[in-house]
Amino acid sequence: MIIVNTLNFSLNNPILDIILRTLAVYIFMILAIRLFGKKELAQLSVIDLVFILLISNSVQNAMVGPDTTLSGGLIAAGALFLANYTLKHLFYRSQSFSKMVQGESLLLIYEGVANMENCKKAEITIEELEAAVREHGARDIQKVDLAILEVDGNISVISSEFQSRSKVSHPRKHKFKGRLNQN
Repeated sequence: MIIVNTLNFSLNNPILDIILRTLAVYIFMILAIRLFGKKELAQLSVIDLVFILLISNSVQNAMVGPDTTLSGGLIAAGALFLANYTLKHLFYRSQSFSKMVQGESLLLIYEGVANMENCKKAEITIEELEAAVREHGARDIQKVDLAILEVDGNISVISSEFQSRSKVSHPRKHKFKGRLNQN
C-alpha cells in the first residue's frame, strides 16, 4: 500500500504533473525494452503488435493523469518529443551513454560460421538467424561473410552473393548529399 501511494503522485502544477508523469513512463519504457532485448524491436509479430498497442493504451492514463483534454495530450506529446530529442542528442554526444542505454551490436556470423555464444546472448535461434540470412538474399549461413545484430534490433547481412547481385554499372546520385556514387 505504501509503494502504491508513493507512485501515485500529483503536483499542484498540472502542466508540470503531466510532464513528469510522461517522462517517468518514457524512462520506464526505455528500460523495459532494454531489458527484454533488441530482437523484439525489429521482428514484430502479430502478438508483438497487439502488445505494443495495449502497452500504449495502458500507459496513456499514467502520463496525463486526470487531464484527458486536448491540451493535456499535447503537453504529454510535446514532453515525449523533447525527451526523445534530448536522448538522441545525448547518444550522439556520448558514445559511452549510448552503449549503456542501447547496448552494442553483436557479431552473429563471421565467414560462414554462426557465433552461437552471441546468438544465445541475443536469444536468437538458429532458425531465426537462417530466416534473416534468407531475407537478405543469401541461401544459407555458410554463404554469409558477416551478420551483425545492430543496436536497433535489425540484423545486417553481408555476403559475396549479395555484393555480386547488387552491383550497379551506372553512377547514382546520393539522395542526401547530391553526390554521385560509383557502385
